[in-house]
Order: sequence, then C-alpha cells, then structure tokens
Amino acid sequence: MKKLAYSVIAIAGVLALLIYAESILIPLVFGVILWYLGTSLKSLTTKIPVIGKKLNTTMVNVIVFIILVVGFAGLSKLITSSIDSLMLSYESYKVNINSLLDQVNESFNINIQEQFNTAQDGFDYGDILGSIAGSISGILGDAIIILVYAAFMFSEETSFKNKLTKMFNTPDEESRATKIMNKIGNSFGDYIRLKTYVSLLTGVVGYIFLAIMGVDSPFFWALLMFLLNYIPTIGSLVATVFPAVFSLMQFGEFGPFFIILVGLGLIEWVIGNVVEPKIMGNSLNLSPLVTILALIVWGQIWGITGMLLSTPITVVMVIIFSQFAQTRRVAIILSQNGDIQQD
Repeated sequence: MKKLAYSVIAIAGVLALLIYAESILIPLVFGVILWYLGTSLKSLTTKIPVIGKKLNTTMVNVIVFIILVVGFAGLSKLITSSIDSLMLSYESYKVNINSLLDQVNESFNINIQEQFNTAQDGFDYGDILGSIAGSISGILGDAIIILVYAAFMFSEETSFKNKLTKMFNTPDEESRATKIMNKIGNSFGDYIRLKTYVSLLTGVVGYIFLAIMGVDSPFFWALLMFLLNYIPTIGSLVATVFPAVFSLMQFGEFGPFFIILVGLGLIEWVIGNVVEPKIMGNSLNLSPLVTILALIVWGQIWGITGMLLSTPITVVMVIIFSQFAQTRRVAIILSQNGDIQQD
C-alpha cells in the first residue's frame, strides 16, 4: 500500500513539475534536440576534405553554432514575411468570402450573409494581428533561450565523460549507464533524423503542389506541413485541412478548395502510409494506442509543443523503464509487441 501511495505522490509531483516548469523545460528539450542536430552537423563538418582535419573541437563547435544561429534567423525572417504577406491580403480575402457566401446562397437558398456580417462586426482584426505579433515575439524569445541552452551543452561536451566516470563507483555501473544513454541517444536521434526526412519530403512536395495551384505564401503552408507532420495522425489531418480552407478565402471558389484538399490528402497519405513505414520501420517499438494516448496526454500538459514531442519522449520512457525491474512491465505495455531489450 505504501508503494502505491509513494507512486501516486511521485506521479503527481512529476506532473506538477512538468506543468509549472513548462517555460523552462520546453526550451531545454528543444535545446537538447538542437544540440543533437548540431552534433550530427559536426560529424559532417569534420569530413570536409582538407579543412575538416585542421579544425579542432572548439572551432567546429563555433562554426556549427553560427550555422544554427543563421538558420534560426533566416527561418524566422521567412515566417515573419509570409505572415505579413497574408495580413496584407486580408481585404481582398474579405471580398472573396462574400462572393463565396453568395454562391452558397444561390445554390442552397440558405441566407447566411446576415449571420456572417453580424459575426464579422465583432471580429477585431487588430486584436488578431496583435496576437500573431505576440506569438512571433514569444517564438523568437524561446529561440534565443534554446540557442543559449544548446551553446552550453556544446561547451559541456568535453567534460561530461570525466563527470560520468566520477559519478559511479564501479566500471560496471558506468558501463551500464553509458549503454542506456547511448541507446536513448541513438533511438531519439534516429527518430528525429528519420522523421525530419519524412517531414521535409512532405513539406517540399506540398510546397510544389501549392505553388502550382497559386496559393499565397506556399512556403508558410509547407513549413506548417513540415512541423505538423511530427504530430502523429492529427498533424497530417490539420496540415491538409488548413491550406484547403485558406484557399476558400483566397479564391472564393469551391473548385480549388476540393482540388487542394484531395491533392494534399493524397500527398499526406502516400508519404505517411507508403514512404514513412519503409524509412522508419519498427524502430520506435511503440504501440499505436500508446502513441495516440501519449499525444493526448502530452497535448494536455504542454499543448501543441507536447504533441510535437509526445512520440520521442515516450520512446525515451520505454528505454528507461526497460532497464529497471520495477518498471519493466510498464515498458512492455508501452511497446508495440512486448519485445524490449534490457542491458
């Protein structure tokens, strides 16, 4: 009974920490992801002919960090310009919406123009612009914190191995801890790397399709498809519906809407059900039901960010739980087929 009480208290404490320390933990998690991407980039940098062999660890870290900063700045600039372009086009979209409502009135004899005008009177576009601007400021602020976290992780790399050696009393304990961390790093890294390839493919194909269809700011929608592809199941659905609904505002016609909805749906289906399984395989070893439940739970805890991180966090949990007798049963339940490795 005491063990159950202690477990409940521990779970409640962890949930409270995750919720109340959200502003600290989320940038830290993204900092870890950025650090991992940076280490992958470092390995590529060292393979550059002639130059790579002459660079020491400090110089490589500086070069990689500069690349990451420039990449963040460039991406932020592209997002901001895309959103600004959408904002400037709002007045023309209003005309198209009215035209679309007229088509609905004529086709179905349903007068919804009056209700729409009433709803539109209470719509303060300035507040929407302010909210978007505030969201961008928050993202940029987090980006700076994330880069700071990543920078300190780069600086700690050389001393971490020495610290790890001094943390344990016996070589066996150190070896086991090293194996667990390597397994977490490999699984986490494989997921991020392979999922990034799939998401990038989705974004590129989506960008080409939307550009051909003449949709405004196709880069913004392609970026949205890229990011939402990290969210299992729901992400691909939202990434399909959002650009399609936006096309109604831009074109004021149902034809482009249905073409874009079907086209993006096919892209998401082919990549998600044909390409992704061949690339990812069974490397995650997660039950589909657990994947959906993790999506809901982490979505409740950290919102959209929790949805993005739900799968890699659950993978790490399975690896850690599988290493201890007290939690091994939990790892078996979370896994896809019950096959887990214990080092």
